Amino acid sequence: MDPGWRREQREQQRRLQKLREEAAEYYREQGVPERLEETLNALFPLRPADLYGEMANYFSKFSKAPVICRVVGRKVLDGLGLPTLEVEIYCTVKNYEKRLSSVVISSHFQVPENALPEAAEAEEKERNDSVNTAVKWVNESLNTMLRDLEPTDQCQVDKMLGEYFTTKVEEQKAIQKQEETAGAEATLALPSCTPSATSLTGKKKASKPGKKMSVVQIMIPPAEPAEPVLCGSSAIGATSLAVAKAGATISHIPLYSHIALLKHDQESPKEMTLPIPMFNLLNSEKISSAKLKLVKEVMLIPPVQLSIEQSSSQQGDGKKGKARSTEKKAPPRALKRISHLGCLVIGSDNIEQLLLLIQKACTKAGLELGTDMYLAINCSAHELMDYAKGKYETLTGTFKSPDEMVDMYVDLIKKFPFIIALIDPLRKEDREQWNNICCALHSKCYLIAEDAATNISRLKTDENINLPTCSGVVLKHINETKVSDLIELTGLLDDQKHITILGSPDGESSDDSLVDLAVGLGARFIKLGGLLRGERVTKCNRLCAIEEELTKNGTLPKCDLESYHGMGEAKLDFPASDEESH
Repeated sequence: MDPGWRREQREQQRRLQKLREEAAEYYREQGVPERLEETLNALFPLRPADLYGEMANYFSKFSKAPVICRVVGRKVLDGLGLPTLEVEIYCTVKNYEKRLSSVVISSHFQVPENALPEAAEAEEKERNDSVNTAVKWVNESLNTMLRDLEPTDQCQVDKMLGEYFTTKVEEQKAIQKQEETAGAEATLALPSCTPSATSLTGKKKASKPGKKMSVVQIMIPPAEPAEPVLCGSSAIGATSLAVAKAGATISHIPLYSHIALLKHDQESPKEMTLPIPMFNLLNSEKISSAKLKLVKEVMLIPPVQLSIEQSSSQQGDGKKGKARSTEKKAPPRALKRISHLGCLVIGSDNIEQLLLLIQKACTKAGLELGTDMYLAINCSAHELMDYAKGKYETLTGTFKSPDEMVDMYVDLIKKFPFIIALIDPLRKEDREQWNNICCALHSKCYLIAEDAATNISRLKTDENINLPTCSGVVLKHINETKVSDLIELTGLLDDQKHITILGSPDGESSDDSLVDLAVGLGARFIKLGGLLRGERVTKCNRLCAIEEELTKNGTLPKCDLESYHGMGEAKLDFPASDEESH
């Protein structure tokens, strides 16, 4: 036999022996023999039907924590067919790349009523630019920045997202400063114009005899400038929520439980309450010959003793205490006009006419307002102010001062006590009147600030800034709002005895994460819109599913009107004075 062949065989055996020793040492360092023995000893008495499945479950506890490997942003359409942002999170899980979550964020852009073609075109361009910029941020900067982070580490992720957003804000300020400097230099370079005779003499045009100069603008606080929205900022909020969803998936718990753990420092609350839904009933027509301008939308609020399923079903058939007919019903007639919020659009000459119409409709449906259902009114007072007159135009040609508005609301609640919430009854600048209306109505209805509140980032910096005396605030997950921001701010509101209402802007999608946020954050109410169109029905269905889960695992407390701070007289919990609310 060839001696060379023997030497090669001996060398191969030595290499194999060395590999065996290295493999044995490697597995010993990883504790594989001990853990394998443990699992075999533990599983033998059980004799599971799927032995290898149980072994895989056992060993998965020792695998590395999943980390983010890819963040994907894309342009999609919302429920109105308008562009918005979707963010997907991909993680490395047990050496494989897996898509763990997806979020479609609502747009902050409002749907204008009868906007001029030029204005609509400008808004469309701004919306597209914002979404395109957000997609670029996600696919380039955020994709690189978040790689190898654990999605369960929400604080670290949100910290990095916040720092990135701050950098972008500073970059935008620098660009604006350069543009302003260039514009000023261009203005100085222009030849000066010959001043007019009026400017030389300093004389002003005389006013007509008998005409008084208006001083009303000095009497009311001027409107504060609109808070700027950075182009592409939706990338921050969408990515933050997408990471939270991925963290919940990894932890094998629902998103609302994950949010609750984050809010309560990883301590699972013994009980979790559901937010009370606000269903849009109708929108007030503002473009017809109808006079009423005060009401933007009217919402139905079910009593706390009803389950979510019962509440949503009452919106449909309404008949209480009556068995449903088994006879086939004719399909409903098409309504004349349905708003993009999924509710009927109707015109009225005054608010009493509108409320009496609703009351009559509820009575016909077998529901009694004040017992079976309550109402909330979104007044959107900031849209009613006539700054030339310094008054609110509540009806066409009818104007009221801020003090007169307070008196009007007091009379309205006295006449219609089933109204238990007023949203934006005044502008946020009318602080004195907010104090007055809260003193007058704090025991009878909720006084909610939506547009009257400032944005979340500024509220976090100073919780008292631009927040009038009120019962609570409507929070929206839009733009740069991170999950950590919502957790922090709801904690501040809880400490101040304010209630939290989770709402979404006009541009909704079928993403139902808003419901999990509301439950996890402990929101008092959630604005669901009208029960038409999939993007709102999906959220209602999700709320029903969460209610069922909480009922099964025993974490949903039994209905207690007192502990819920109820919905009737003497059962509402509001700040009794300005000092208590701040």
